[in-house]
Amino acid sequence: MKDNVILDKTMDFSVRIVKLYKYLCTEKNEYIMSKQLLRSGTSIGANAHEAHNGQSDKDFLAKMYIAFKEASETEYWLKLLLKTEYLTIDQSESILEDCVELKKILTAIIKTLKSNVNGGKQK
Repeated sequence: MKDNVILDKTMDFSVRIVKLYKYLCTEKNEYIMSKQLLRSGTSIGANAHEAHNGQSDKDFLAKMYIAFKEASETEYWLKLLLKTEYLTIDQSESILEDCVELKKILTAIIKTLKSNVNGGKQK
């Protein structure tokens, strides 16, 4: 099977999110924000994987846009966990960077596909 950067990166990110969720629950006794983080953080990869098997370019684009929105939400929860001191700067820096990188990749995919779907015209 051919490597797919977004699928590989979102799977790796989901694994990190699950491990962070377990840490927040067991070490910090934090269950509310961590559950939101778990849902949005793993949804990025789930939507990217679903998009990969989309029925059309429009279906693919819709799923990738949902993945982007989930990445934005995940970034919010990570920043909130940092600001509320459930995470330290050292604990959050790398995963936040990965989240921002995913948003950039997803933005590039969305822009490219929008351009292709609209015959080169951005809407």
